[in-house]
Amino acid sequence: TATPALAQSAPAHASAAAPAPAFSADTPLEAIVADPAAKAVLDKTLPNLAKHPAFDQFKAMSLRQLQPYASDKISEEAVAKVDADLKALPARP
Repeated sequence: TATPALAQSAPAHASAAAPAPAFSADTPLEAIVADPAAKAVLDKTLPNLAKHPAFDQFKAMSLRQLQPYASDKISEEAVAKVDADLKALPARP
């Protein structure tokens, strides 16, 4: 007799996993600033970041990557808050 494959015993809801968040503290800043809802989240906690004179020089970095270089201006707590708020945004289709 044939035995069923172990993969077939996975719960049915496993294939309907929640979509990954569209944004996080690991998303490049230029992508966050390009989305109005995500930019509003960033501006709420770090209102001057996207207006920084050197923004073009670090816009390809994520907030998490930038934080060690600007720890006097961007606290780990601020990164965690922005990360949580970004992840709470509705996922993009």
